[in-house]
Amino acid sequence: MQELTHYINGVHVKGQSGRFADVFNPATGEVQAKLPLASAEELALAVSVAADAQIGWAATNPQRRARVLMKFVDLLNRDMDKLAEALSREHGKTIPDAKGDVQRGLEVVEYCIGAPQMLKGEFTDGAGPGIDMYSMRQPLGVSAGITPFNFPAMIPMWMFAPALACGNAFILKPSERAPSVPLMLAELLEEAGLPKGVLQVVNGDKEAVDAILDHPVIQSVGFVGSTPIAEYIYGRGCSNGKRVQCFGGAKNHMIIMPDADMDQAADALVGAGYGAAGERCMAISVAVPVGEETADRLIAKLIPRIEKLKVGPYTAGNDVDYGPVVTAAAKEKILGLVNSGVEQGAELVIDGRDFTLQGYEEGFFVGPHLFDKVTPDMDIYKQEIFGPVLSTVRAQTYEEALSLAMDHEMGNGTAIFTRDGDTARDFAHRINIGMIGINVPIPVPLAYHTFGGWKKSAFGDLNQHGPDAFKFYTRTKTVTSRWPSGLKEGGEFHFKAMD
Repeated sequence: MQELTHYINGVHVKGQSGRFADVFNPATGEVQAKLPLASAEELALAVSVAADAQIGWAATNPQRRARVLMKFVDLLNRDMDKLAEALSREHGKTIPDAKGDVQRGLEVVEYCIGAPQMLKGEFTDGAGPGIDMYSMRQPLGVSAGITPFNFPAMIPMWMFAPALACGNAFILKPSERAPSVPLMLAELLEEAGLPKGVLQVVNGDKEAVDAILDHPVIQSVGFVGSTPIAEYIYGRGCSNGKRVQCFGGAKNHMIIMPDADMDQAADALVGAGYGAAGERCMAISVAVPVGEETADRLIAKLIPRIEKLKVGPYTAGNDVDYGPVVTAAAKEKILGLVNSGVEQGAELVIDGRDFTLQGYEEGFFVGPHLFDKVTPDMDIYKQEIFGPVLSTVRAQTYEEALSLAMDHEMGNGTAIFTRDGDTARDFAHRINIGMIGINVPIPVPLAYHTFGGWKKSAFGDLNQHGPDAFKFYTRTKTVTSRWPSGLKEGGEFHFKAMD
């Protein structure tokens, strides 16, 4: 049985609390490692080390900090296969999907190499008589990130790359379910030239999270996870005077107009709904065809595509479409919501409840499900399922479809499939959701734009990555300077009246 560690001051450190969590192989259901759960005292030690290391890191000029990130990108590409395999072994996603996880984090690191340009201040010459005024962006000090299981590489990099580029030290508290890749990333950063202690990885549960939220030295906290936890972290962190950004759950709708290319729409829905077993905050979980004929055509296109999906472990090859969900509890929750959908009157067109995989009967595999004629009062519509379940809500008009997405309490992402530019433009302008796709099912912005939802999908006033990240991880200092001129030996030292 492997015993994992924390990563503090450049070395792997065994846990001291005596508490551990099991790390599973989702494909087999077996426990493959023990993970130490840090105490508040262990977290405090990591913060102390980070605070000391941050002073020298902040004094390192931005170009040299960027060069560390440049080397880190090289090392990520060198170890891509190793990182992807470790990620798949703990999360369950396929190897191509795991590589995509690393790649989308890597792209944010590439963007952060441009930190020197993003950290420039402003200058006003002659703001007053002999007065110059300038502002500068300075690091916060020690920042922290609490990251989820579903993107063990990408989301940590979304947080620590800009934080480090800005001159901060960083405490990473990764998910207990997929902790190995974050530890590997810390090692690679140090190999790239990051000074010891600037990035710490502290594994833990609620005790470690509360210690992060309460520690006076930690200046900012980032979080990605469920909405209830996001609300808790945002409230407690803000009450302790920290800068906090929290990203919660999602219920992403995809509207299919009658004029849409139905093959394109169906392909998009299958990939966006079932990829990574639906364990993505940007997954499409609700299809909204407009008109009965559109709905009938869409369902007819979806059925054969979904029935052909190959479900299996990542070791079965790159033609596997998706793997297991992350835990037995996740599987139980998904199947419970599927049962509630049947009980509440939705039509279960494809029933994956009896899915089993020979040789992997103890794994956390969930077969694909397709619901039709779902209504907004049903639990499968209101709740985030986070599994391979697609719900179809039939709308009679475009306005009704628009209202479904706008009225839902979640506002992470949405999409529309249409050939009509006027409809697409109206949708993009009116919808009250943070990320919009037009004939794009999963509209995750590229690294140089920002990522963030609206409503109960996000808490805080700044998004992840892009320009917002450099605002979040710095504070502005403004200097007003005056150097009196004309002072010479024998000169007069009183202020003359202004003409």
